[in-house]
Amino acid sequence: MKKIGLFFVFVCAAFSSFAQLQRPKLIVGIVVDQMRWDYLYRYYDKYSNDGFKRLLNEGYSCGNTFINYLPAYTAVGHSTIFSGSVPSIDGIAGNDWRFQNSGKMTYCTDDSTVSTVGATGDAGKMSPHNLWVTTITDELRLATNFKSKVIGVSLKDRASILPAGHNPTGAFWLDDASGNFITSTYYMNELPNWVKTFNQGKYIDKLIKKGWNTILPIEQYTESTKDNVSWEGKLSGATVPAFPFDLRKAYAANKENFRATPFGNTLTLQFAEAAINGEQLGQRNATDFLTINCASTDYVGHMTGTNSIETEDVYLRLDKDLGKFLKILDAKVGKGNYLVFLTADHGAAQAEGFMKDNKMPTGFFPSLKKSLDSYLQEKFGTEKLVLGLENDEVSFNNAVIDSKGLDKGTIKKATINFLQKQMGVLYAVDESKAAIAPIPATLREMIINGYNRERSGEIKIILQSGWLPNHYKTGTTHGLWNPYDTHIPLLFMGWKIPHGESNHTVYMTDIAPTIAALLHIQMPSGCIGKPITSLTDKINK
Repeated sequence: MKKIGLFFVFVCAAFSSFAQLQRPKLIVGIVVDQMRWDYLYRYYDKYSNDGFKRLLNEGYSCGNTFINYLPAYTAVGHSTIFSGSVPSIDGIAGNDWRFQNSGKMTYCTDDSTVSTVGATGDAGKMSPHNLWVTTITDELRLATNFKSKVIGVSLKDRASILPAGHNPTGAFWLDDASGNFITSTYYMNELPNWVKTFNQGKYIDKLIKKGWNTILPIEQYTESTKDNVSWEGKLSGATVPAFPFDLRKAYAANKENFRATPFGNTLTLQFAEAAINGEQLGQRNATDFLTINCASTDYVGHMTGTNSIETEDVYLRLDKDLGKFLKILDAKVGKGNYLVFLTADHGAAQAEGFMKDNKMPTGFFPSLKKSLDSYLQEKFGTEKLVLGLENDEVSFNNAVIDSKGLDKGTIKKATINFLQKQMGVLYAVDESKAAIAPIPATLREMIINGYNRERSGEIKIILQSGWLPNHYKTGTTHGLWNPYDTHIPLLFMGWKIPHGESNHTVYMTDIAPTIAALLHIQMPSGCIGKPITSLTDKINK
């Protein structure tokens, strides 16, 4: 009986050990803002061995990962990555959107019921209350009876709030006015001591002290166009869009300028390290989750375009910062004890001037609200039938249409007829009837996934390849269906992840269910994605 008892204890201990080994100590989700998939390889020869190359050479790369909704914007990308859902279901229809019933605009994380914590002003009046579904971070908290800690970090409020979910340990973002990382009373009434200590360090002053020059001799930036071209924008306070940049001068001119430097990423990863230390993430008896958005790549990309030396330099510097951060994870959590994934919220188009100079398809799409309104007024005898064209969607003035007894279907048809005659318009689609629209199936699915009847306009405008809104005379933007906007990197590395690569097509919506499968927890509540079995099957063998 004693032997049987000892055997039973041994078996129970073995099963207990096995259960603990099913989850890493820490998951780190890194979202690089506006990172096109091809950046992994465009700058590959100049990357160090410790950052992007380490992720590629030690981890698992899903080389054909795509966004499967429209529009391809930051808030939508972050909510989709961490929920496995799409705007139709999760409610995050853009960075901003117009409520169709009231006609009012809102920002994705605005919340007037909460207050700023860590600074004065309204930058902290934010929460995830507009997100209708749970996230993978929520599901981890639920699965561990809230023993797991979840921390969201970004310069951007939305890119910290949406990934961290509804009930995280904390979500923190940068307040430009004070230079502090802040939060809101939705999460807590006072900043943790480790955040206060970090803010007291005045790291921005230290990071901008020496200005911004290229990390390599400028003649080595052979993957980019020459410095100071007509389609590049510049930091406010700078006279030309060319190196070197006096960051003290730029910061004094406008504190938001700091975001459009590579040192915004440096600051973010420094704060992430402070979170690991302050919350003991990955060093406790539960699996923790840290979400990080490196946002400066987006600000620089918008300002200078995808082919600028500034963009190349910000990626070379981010590569070094990532290498340092991965070594911190090695030291604090231990190799093999953490799981990291890196992806992007969207890509970006090339600048119009760059495309034009190189004889590629491109053009500027004008603002059509006034001309469309005039056209509809002439046709229906009623003015102000259009409220706006946000997110490449037409929102109608439903109050006027109803009060005048006008037929919405007829107005929609007239609008589509008008739009399809405009230069640069590939398709104009009634979103409520996208399933039967005579357009490629891929576009139909993206429109359907992105259409939220309460928060999306009613007519979707699809532009021709390479076309940009006409207010982007310099720099660039994103949001469309094309691969330059929707083909994103997806890399997994660390705990149980084999080295490998797959070119099977997967989608942004597949990231959250893959993490759920690896952790053996429930998928988020609005998830429509599937686990990436080319990866999970190798781990389960």
